This record gives sequence, structure tokens and C-alpha cells, in this order.
Amino acid sequence: DNRERDYVQVDGNITEEAVKKLKQGVEIGFDGKKYITKECECSSINKPKFKNRTQKIRDDRHGPTSWISIILKEGKFRQVRKMTAAVGFPTLRLVRVRIGAVLLDNLKLGEVKKVSNFL
Repeated sequence: DNRERDYVQVDGNITEEAVKKLKQGVEIGFDGKKYITKECECSSINKPKFKNRTQKIRDDRHGPTSWISIILKEGKFRQVRKMTAAVGFPTLRLVRVRIGAVLLDNLKLGEVKKVSNFL
């Protein structure tokens, strides 16, 4: 399983319709061409518990935000950001928590983890 799981904070209160579109695949730009993303797993979630950021992304006066969990079967350049923008909810923060069976939750900023037999 080489899928990646991301938690994504988006601008605004994401709708079930937008989540459904993300699951089915959306049109994004890739390599100068239009591309339809593969189906993926996606759901709205409550705010996950992460360590506080050193810099705040924005504050409440800029409007609401919401979180989704997304599991991709592919990984195009900036794909998650392009996908959320395509459904009208730009990404504010993206936290990758897993790539395949490798959990990333204990990695510190800039830390490297050696893995064997990844693919």
C-alpha cells in the first residue's frame, strides 16, 4: 500500500458536495495539461490534534476553516492543493501523516527517517 494520508485545513466550511467531488476525481492542471485525478478517500473531520505551529496561518477574523482527511492513490505535483482549490476550498495547511505503511507522526521538522523496502 503506497497511498498517502493527509489532513488538510481548508478555507471555509467545506461542503459534502465538495467532499463528494474530491472522492470522485476533479480536473487539475498538471504538466501544462488538464488532468482528472483518480478516485480517492476523503471525509470531513473535526480539527485534528497537532502540536502548535510556530506561526499562525490566520486568525478567526479571516473567516471559518475546516479539515478533511484525504487518502490518495497517486501523487502529482501539489495535487492536494490543486484539488481543494478546484472545488472552491483552497488549502491553508497540509499535514502528511502517512506514506504507505510509514507513519510520519513522530518526525520532527527537517528530520529524515530511513526506510527499507518502501515500494
